[in-house]
Amino acid sequence: MEDAVAATIRFDFNNAIAQGRAGADLVGVDELAALEAVVRQYHAQLLAEKEAGRLGFAELPWQPETADACRRSAEEKKGRFDNFVVLGIGGSALGPIAVHNALRHPCYNLDARFRNGRPRFFVEDNIDPERMQSLIDLLDVRRTLFNVISKSGGTAETMAQFLIVREMLRGALGKDFAKNMVVTTDAKKGLMRELAALDGYEAFPIPANVGGRFSELTPVGLFPAAMAGIDGAAMLAGARAMAQRCACDDLWKNPAYMAAAISFLADVRKGKHISVMMPYSSALRDIADWYRQLWAESLGKKHDLAGAVVHTGQTPVKALGVTDQHSQVQLYVEGPNDKLFTFIAVGKHRRDITIPKAFDDKEGAAYLGGHTLGGLFDAERAGTQYALTQAGRPNLTITLPRVDEESLGALLYMFELQTAMAGKLYRIDAFDQPGVEAGKIAAYALMGRTGFEAERAKIEAASKQGRGTFVME
Repeated sequence: MEDAVAATIRFDFNNAIAQGRAGADLVGVDELAALEAVVRQYHAQLLAEKEAGRLGFAELPWQPETADACRRSAEEKKGRFDNFVVLGIGGSALGPIAVHNALRHPCYNLDARFRNGRPRFFVEDNIDPERMQSLIDLLDVRRTLFNVISKSGGTAETMAQFLIVREMLRGALGKDFAKNMVVTTDAKKGLMRELAALDGYEAFPIPANVGGRFSELTPVGLFPAAMAGIDGAAMLAGARAMAQRCACDDLWKNPAYMAAAISFLADVRKGKHISVMMPYSSALRDIADWYRQLWAESLGKKHDLAGAVVHTGQTPVKALGVTDQHSQVQLYVEGPNDKLFTFIAVGKHRRDITIPKAFDDKEGAAYLGGHTLGGLFDAERAGTQYALTQAGRPNLTITLPRVDEESLGALLYMFELQTAMAGKLYRIDAFDQPGVEAGKIAAYALMGRTGFEAERAKIEAASKQGRGTFVME
């Protein structure tokens, strides 16, 4: 079954390549052929890095015990809590949001019939005080389980949320407050691991060799999924199937590598500096959000591996079919030809509605009668693909057989491996994020964290250098 899942995910790149010498906007077959040996070389490097324990995300599909531990913990808690709240940001939030919204009913939080005894599901991925307080207003904290997700424990946003919630729980539950908190953090070190031991929280490990944006198939994503009744073991099975499909070094047989190669060549050779992901499925709309962080944070780098200044990386943009046909497609078809599009389609919708026949004498309505909304949905996608292709705008299509745990796990793994190969092609480190760290350090300094006094002085000095002249009171 695992092989069947991966095999039935279809990757169509016909509309992104030229069937001869490359033109100004499409990647040429000859250009892809020139990368074949390079891809084989980088495939060998990725295998070596996996063997050396430096490619942690590639190990996750073969760790079903992780999903089982998350499932057992969630089952033990079933019925004890009315609400489940993830406190995290970035990879600690985007993955859980994407998976939950893909696999649970859109009205999951609004009607208990759709929850099967599970708690309502919230992800507090921002520290906007109005939003945080509004969520607190909604919750009975005595009946709420909080999942604090921070690998290092040093993320200022998550630590602030944790301190607020901890104080609330202590006030409401006294010495028993720890039972309403689960921590997901580094397996052995870091402040959050230390605090978990101090207060006595249940704690799940994040492998040391897995970064936040690659962590959805760890307890970062698997425990929140289990709390909503999602089958994490099936997600891992789908990821295994995709890993096996992508185990070869042949560019023309490996969808992750081909997607990476086309994206790379479209960017550096064809000026397609923007990567638009457009799911034609409301359930998958937040996959595009998750992908944005994966692609941007992994590939947006100032320096290459040799230390040269390169400023690489496509800018990822999300869109949703058919909604954004009425807000973005005019620009996509007739605006700057600087984008590579990736559509995500679904072979079989989980539900469908037949359009009634009516107004036989009014062609503008009559032609729809007897068709389904799913059929119209698919026709809209095909129409957008056609319009973009006719306008010379390169586009790719990934078609899932259905939206379920196996397909979703396979899709996530494919994107992660695609990103790893793209990093090799750009000759950058796809697994660090120095730009993000610079912002974190500045925030520490401005908040008065000990040891960052010199940085604060630099920030204050910079703020006085000609800035503020044009401020309106």
